[in-house]
Parts: sequence; C-alpha cells; structure tokens
Amino acid sequence: MRFLALIQAFLFVISSFAVADSNFKFMVDRAAYDITSTADVSFDSMTAEEMQVTTAEKEACRNWFEENILCAEDPAYNFKYGMKSFRNNEDEWTFEIGKESEVGAVCRGGKTTEITLTHKDNGLVATVEATIYEESASCEWTVFIKNTAEEKSPVISKLFAADCTIPTGRKTEIFYSKGSEPANDDFELLQSGVFATPLRFNANGGRTESCLPYFNLNGQNGGVVLAVGWSGQWLAKISQGIKDTNIKVSQETLKGYLDPGEEVRSPLVSLTFYDSENALKGFNSFRNYTIDCIYPEGTKQITTSGVGVEFPESTIDSLVENINSIPDWFAEAVDYYWVDAGWYPIKTNWGDSIGNWYVDPNKFDRPFKEVSDAANEKGIGFLLWHEPERCCAGTEVYNECIKHEGWLIEQDEERNMVNLANEECLRYITGIMQRSITENGVDYLRIDSIPAPLVFWEKGDDMWSDGRKGFIENHYVTNLYRMLDTLKQDNPGLMIDNCCSGGKRLDIEMSKRSIPLWRTDYNCMWGDGEVQPDILQATQAQTYGISFWLPYNGTCAYVEGEYADRTNIISCSQKLGYQDIRPYMVGNYYPLTYGGVDTTKYLAMQFDENAEEGMALIYKRENVEENKYTLKLNGLDPNKTYVLHDYDSPETTFELTGKALMEEGTELTINDTPKAVIIVYKAK
Repeated sequence: MRFLALIQAFLFVISSFAVADSNFKFMVDRAAYDITSTADVSFDSMTAEEMQVTTAEKEACRNWFEENILCAEDPAYNFKYGMKSFRNNEDEWTFEIGKESEVGAVCRGGKTTEITLTHKDNGLVATVEATIYEESASCEWTVFIKNTAEEKSPVISKLFAADCTIPTGRKTEIFYSKGSEPANDDFELLQSGVFATPLRFNANGGRTESCLPYFNLNGQNGGVVLAVGWSGQWLAKISQGIKDTNIKVSQETLKGYLDPGEEVRSPLVSLTFYDSENALKGFNSFRNYTIDCIYPEGTKQITTSGVGVEFPESTIDSLVENINSIPDWFAEAVDYYWVDAGWYPIKTNWGDSIGNWYVDPNKFDRPFKEVSDAANEKGIGFLLWHEPERCCAGTEVYNECIKHEGWLIEQDEERNMVNLANEECLRYITGIMQRSITENGVDYLRIDSIPAPLVFWEKGDDMWSDGRKGFIENHYVTNLYRMLDTLKQDNPGLMIDNCCSGGKRLDIEMSKRSIPLWRTDYNCMWGDGEVQPDILQATQAQTYGISFWLPYNGTCAYVEGEYADRTNIISCSQKLGYQDIRPYMVGNYYPLTYGGVDTTKYLAMQFDENAEEGMALIYKRENVEENKYTLKLNGLDPNKTYVLHDYDSPETTFELTGKALMEEGTELTINDTPKAVIIVYKAK
C-alpha cells in the first residue's frame, strides 16, 4: 500500500502541472483516486440512540475549538508574510480574542468569536471569524488578512485556513465523493486509507468536477467531517500522522503583496466531530448540521414546473393564461414556476446572447412581473434563469464592460467573464441583477455559470495583478458571495439556485446562500428531445451518492412511467408526485445496498425522520435476476415496534420490532423488472 501511495503522490504532482479544467487533469485526478480507493463501501447498523449527537462529542468539539482556534499559541491556521511563517514568529503579533456572541447573532445556530492578530511593525492585521455550533458538535472559521499600512505589505503566501491535526487516531479511513463531470457516476462515494504521503484533493479549473470538497475522516479514536468553503480553486491535503490526521486547506495559489487597504481571505473550513467507528454517524451529523445551521432561512423541499429554453411560441399573455389555467390541486403541489434560459434577446440560440438581462421584445412585449404576479396569486413562486458572470459580444453587459478598464476578461465571442473582482463592476452587475429581480418579480434566482473560471482568473492576474498570483480569484470569489448576500438582503425571502453548469460549485460557502436545483448536466435533455440511455440508473446512483453530503438537491430524469417517476423522488424535483413521502429525504440517510450504476444489482436507500417514520426506496433494475430482496433498515429504535406497508398497498400492513428490522430484516418479493418499491414505516 505504501508503494501505491507513492504512485498516487506522483500522479498528484502530474495533475498539479496539468492545464486547468482539462480532460487530462480530470483523468489524472480520477486515476490517482482509483489507485487506493474503492467504491465498494458498506456501513454497519446503528441504533437511533447511537446516531444522536452526544455530550461527549459536543465537548470534544468545544475543546478542540478552544485549543486550536481561540488560542494565541500554534493556532490551526498559518500563513507566510515575506520570508517568515506566522506560526514561527507569533511573538511579532499581538492577539485579541473578542467576546463570544449570543447564539445566532452572527451565524444561525452558532456562537461567533472574532480574533484579531496585529503585526507590531508592518501594518498587517489578520482577523479570524470563528463560529462554534455546539448542539451540532461543529465549528468553522475563515482567516482574513488586511494591509492597514500606507505602503505595500510583505508578500502574503501559503495562506492555510487549516494547517493542523485532527484527533482521529491511527488507521484513518477517508470517505469522499466524485464531483460532477458530468457522468453517470457523478457523486459516487469512495473510501481510501489515509497515508503518511498526503492525499491531494482540489478543484478542477475552479469547479467541483474531480471531487466534492467534503471529507469524512474516521479513525480509531472517532471521526471528523471536513468541509471546505471556497467557490474557486480550493486545495486540501490530508495525511496520516502518528496519532492524528494532518489537514491543510487553502486556495491553491495565492501569492503577492497587499496594497494599502487591500484584504484577502482564506477558504472557510468546517469540522463536525463524532465519536464512532461507524462513518455513517459522521455523514448524518454533518447533514443535520447543514440543515440546522448552514442552509439559508426558508430553505425547504420544493417542486418546480415551467417552460424551457427559447420559448418558440410563448408570450407574456400565453404564460399568464397557462398559469391561470393551472388547477388547484396542481398549484398546491408546485412551489415555483420555472422559466429557464432564452427569455432575453438572442442571436441564434440561448447560449450566444448571455448578457442581455431584459426580456426579448420580439417575444415578450413587457417584463415577467405579470407572470410572477399570476403565479403568486396561485400560491406559486417565480423562478428565473440568469448567468451574470458571463457576457457575449454585443450584449448590454458586454458593451458596458468594455468601456471600463478591468471590468472584462475576454476570451471569444461567447465566453467573456465579467470581472467581479473589480469593485465598480461588482456594483454594476449587482445592480443589473437587482433590476431583473424587480422588473420580473423573481422569487427564486437561478444562477448559472458555464465556463470554467480559473483560466479567466489567471488571465486577469496577468493583466492587472502586477505579478501577483491568485488575487483576481480571491477578490472575485469574495465578491461573488457579497453579490449574493446583497441580493438576498435587499430582497427578503429571495431564494437562490446554485446551478453552475450542473453541480460545479457544491461547497459549503455556497450552501450558506443557495441550493442546487440542477445537480448535474448529465440529466440534460438533448436538442432532439432525447436523454442519456442510462439516465434512470444514473439518477438513482447520483441520489444515492450526493445524499451523504447534501440533503437539498434536485434534478429530473425526463422519462415517463412509474419506474421513472419513482427514480425522480428527490428532495427538490421537477416532477409532481410523492409529496407525502419526499419530506423524509431531509432526515437521516442510510445507504442499504450497492450504490453504483450496475443494472444487475439492486440499489436501495433509506431516509428516516427521528427513528419515528421514514421510507426505503428499493430499485430492482433492468438486469436483476433475483426476485427476492431482504430489506434491513438502519437507525431505528430496537425497542419500538414499527408498522410497515408497501406504498402501493397502504391497507396491507405488517409489524416488526426495530431490532428485527435492523438485524434480520424482512423479505420482499419483487417479480416485476424493472420495479421501484417504496416501503413506508412508522413507529407504533
């Protein structure tokens, strides 16, 4: 295994020199993971009591937080200024640890402390914004560095938000997931050992393609779930120490001086502590932490319905008429009316005219506010697609940006990036989005971002950063968050859909502001109305994989029939139906079988609400030969009796104890192929 780890490290070196967002880099990354990882992952059974966050776990989190974050000696973060390392020169800095806030005063469910580190001579001030979520046994922090002097600062580099050890003990295993390529195995869970030679994970071209920035570390002394919050080119290095796991988290490249008044920031780092040898507890502790503390207020499961791109025959009047004709039963089931790309003036297709954020006057003689109002009268919100970070030549945004130095990073006719790193440009684009929200009555802002951004950021550094590296990215990502926060603040109740070319910004900072209603472009319908031939098994596998990390996510498999409809049972769906059981999907999650795309195997998963009620989804796929399936549930109270029924036969029930359901299970006969069986249960 040590030899394989060395080969893996060599591939990571090759990957670090590959062209950003290239297929070669993607293949090298995946090859490196495959050397030591397996997708054949299973978990032991746990009771509901064992799944609860314990007092000991809360204390472990608090102790680590105080010893590594709220401390003036060897803190968990580190950086270089000039030729010096902060950690080796702490006597050059003064420390001020602020008062801990009340719960929720700064971050929902958390107590926040601001730590200020002031250099005694050169004007550098580092601020650490740290929050502990005691009920969730979780904590997070971000490091900001600002130059308060009147001259350029020393060169800032190696800004590690985390450069520390985690008390997992020896023989640590790591669980992580593939990102969105897109491919049929997007979000597949992988398991690997952790070695003295670091495992290296990073974004691909500034996007979550190769892997997701979430890592469940489980060792002899328990576990920690690490999440990285950076919607750019993040880097995580994880290695096995003698008694601990070593982690390093940063923006992959950041090096340069700070101008007077200039500030940069690190990625956010989040840790969720759990005391169990079963990594499944870590996954569910993390899921519950994100639901209780991370997702924006008002986040809920939703069902959407609407019209697609380019609207060949639609008008404002026809859309209003369409909404007014919606029957009450349909309106009660649908949360948002979705209007996607192509509603603005276009040249030849929806993708070559990005940057005109007003309705196409040749199709629509007035904004969508009437459509939104009609939907609102039915109790339905209005969702509208935008891609504010890109502009095509000749559009309104493009024509304005080219008037101003530093507003636009150009590549070709269709792929030009609006430079949010520029403060004036940020204000302009935020204003453009605000105008569209107001004029069109937007309740749910769908934000897309098609091109891989890293090559643009690097080009921007070459043009404007005076030899500094990573500064356009740092300011851009920071300002992206500011734009979204401003729009939410100025439009109370506004929700945001994080699309990004289908699941390519799935980090915890974006989860603080949005949810992905379209998690992968693998499910896109082609121009001729066709879809991927394996879209159903792919959708099932993707739900299985992404559910370890993200309770709220959405997509749609555009296939008809009961089997397809049950494949579309997703927390946020574009298909009606199963509203009575979909709420279980934001409870605890338990994988019950294999989770890939092999159609000769059953795929099954369980979603549970406090061990009181829940459901199991069992997919007998196209080439499964066995008609018997033994259903063993997880996370139940062994002393309770549960009443179960097949969703298709609610009048026929049977009873088993939680102990029996978890240990022996119950045998199901499934003769039809393919078939999706739903078993619903409730504590008696």
